[in-house]
Amino acid sequence: MSAVSPAEARRATLWGASTVLSWATLALFTQWAGPVPPFLLTALCFGLAGGLALLVFLLRGEGRALAEAFRQPPAGWLLGVGGLFGYHLCYFIAQQNAPAANAGLISYLWPLLIVILAGWLLPGERLRTIHLVGGVCGFIGAALLVGPDGFDWSGEYTSGYLVALLAAFIWSGYSVVSRLLARIPTTAVAWNCLGAAVLALACHLAWEPRGWPEGANLWAILALGLGPVGSAFFTWDLGMKRGHVRLLGLLSYATPLCSTLVLIAAGLAAPSPTLLLAALLICGGALIGSGMLRGRKNRRSREATESSRG
Repeated sequence: MSAVSPAEARRATLWGASTVLSWATLALFTQWAGPVPPFLLTALCFGLAGGLALLVFLLRGEGRALAEAFRQPPAGWLLGVGGLFGYHLCYFIAQQNAPAANAGLISYLWPLLIVILAGWLLPGERLRTIHLVGGVCGFIGAALLVGPDGFDWSGEYTSGYLVALLAAFIWSGYSVVSRLLARIPTTAVAWNCLGAAVLALACHLAWEPRGWPEGANLWAILALGLGPVGSAFFTWDLGMKRGHVRLLGLLSYATPLCSTLVLIAAGLAAPSPTLLLAALLICGGALIGSGMLRGRKNRRSREATESSRG
C-alpha cells in the first residue's frame, strides 16, 4: 500500500465520516419505500448504485480504471461482493428471526469490532485500553437509543441473534480488511455493487414473491440507491483505505443518534429523555477512543514544559 499523506488521510476521513450522515437516512427511506421484499429492495438499490457509478466513472474518463478494477484479484471480489451482500443477507435473516430492535442492536456491534479488529489486524495499529473504553461508551450510547428491553436468549430467538452477531463480524471484517487491500481502487466498489445486486436478485427469485408490491414508493428506492445503499459504500471504502480507521469506527456510533434525529424531524419518532445521555456517551466515546482528549492534554503538557524552560 502506498504511503498516505496527512492531508490525504484527513480528506479521506472526512469522506468516510460523511457516510455516517448518509446511513442516518437508511431507516427513514426504508420506511418510505413501502412493502418491498428485502432481497428485491437490495437488488434494486445495489443495481442502481453500481449502474450509476459505472456511468459516472465513464463520463469522467475513467474507463481504463474501471477495466483494471474489474480485473481485481479474487480476494477483492470475495471481500467486496461478500461483504456488501453478506451483511445485508444476515441482517435481513436476523430481522425475520428475532425482535427487530434487539437484532439491530446486536448487528450494530460492528463499530466496536472495527476498533478491536483494527488493533489486531492492521500493521502499525495497537489496541489500547483507551480504545476499548471509548468503544464501550459508544456502544452503551447506541444501546440507550434502542431501548431498555433486555435480550431473551431462549431458543426461539437464538438463531436470529447469532446471525445478527455474524452480520456485525462481516461488516467490521469487511471494513478493516479493505484497508489491507487498499491497492484495489475504490472504482471496484461499482463492480462489487453489481455483483451484490445479482446475488440479491437470485435470492429474490428463489425465496420472495414475484411482481411489484402495491404501495411501494419508487422515489424512496431511488433515494436509497443514491445514498445509504449506494454512494455511502464508496465514501466508506475511501475512508477505510485512506483515512483513520479507528476514528471512523468510533464516529460510526453517531449513526443511530443521527438516524433517531432524522426520524424525529420526520415525525416518525418522539424525543426521549435518554437522547441527551446517548449523545454524550456517543460523542464522548468517540473523543476518548480517538485519543483527541489525551492528545490535547499532552500538547498542553509540552507547552508548559517549554514555557518553564524558557
